[in-house]
Amino acid sequence: MRDGMRLYGHYVSIHVKSMMQYKSSFLLAVTGQFLVSFNVFLGMFFMFQRFSAVGGFTYSQVLLCFAIFLMEFSLAECIARGFDTFSGMVRKGEFDRVMVRPRGLVMQVLGSRFELTRIGRMLQALVMFVYGVRKSGVPWDVPRVLTVAFMLAGGTALFFGIFLVGASLCFFTLESLEIMNIFTDGAREFGRYPAGVYGKRFLQFCTFVVPYGLVQHYPLLFLLGKRDEVWWMFVPLLAFFFVIPCYGIWRVGVRKYQSAGS
Repeated sequence: MRDGMRLYGHYVSIHVKSMMQYKSSFLLAVTGQFLVSFNVFLGMFFMFQRFSAVGGFTYSQVLLCFAIFLMEFSLAECIARGFDTFSGMVRKGEFDRVMVRPRGLVMQVLGSRFELTRIGRMLQALVMFVYGVRKSGVPWDVPRVLTVAFMLAGGTALFFGIFLVGASLCFFTLESLEIMNIFTDGAREFGRYPAGVYGKRFLQFCTFVVPYGLVQHYPLLFLLGKRDEVWWMFVPLLAFFFVIPCYGIWRVGVRKYQSAGS
């Protein structure tokens, strides 16, 4: 485990040094990521100029929800970018080289890409988070601070699992499937509001199928004081179990893999 983390750290340092060779390009990319997320923020701002609340959640509470969810997605995309672009590795036959190396396949794919430019979204999320913290009136204490930490950890694991499934499908299709964007970029968009706002059926889907609600809706209720049960702070950690079947799909794909050539 320690050797794997050291190897991944080495991969990350190589990517960071590579990006820093073109500092102007890096800064422009970060700025672009920041502005794209800022447009979403403006849409929410103008909507709440007309409506005082949505589904019982105020503007500052919704901002807090979206900020945490956006940080979860941005962290996962930054770390798991190699799986998001995995189709190119399969199509070009580069995965053949990965399989003959004496290291874990997942670690090698993770280390193949590291998207540091996603810190632009992180900065936007931090701005919204700070505003939400100041205006939402959350009675901050140790359980609620831990809740936010668990939400970030569980959400990152959840999106990592989704990226892993998307990469696994490339073993059968050679190309990434656009439908997976519904569960990644699409989830980032609807995640601006608590999942319960969209109705009971949607919340059930986000609880038992793709558990976005575990890292967004349910812990948010505890965070905002809408639920008093302290054990709700641990709900986001259940998202780690979602990675298990995702990894199982990956293993099936690896066993079925046939080289696409070069």
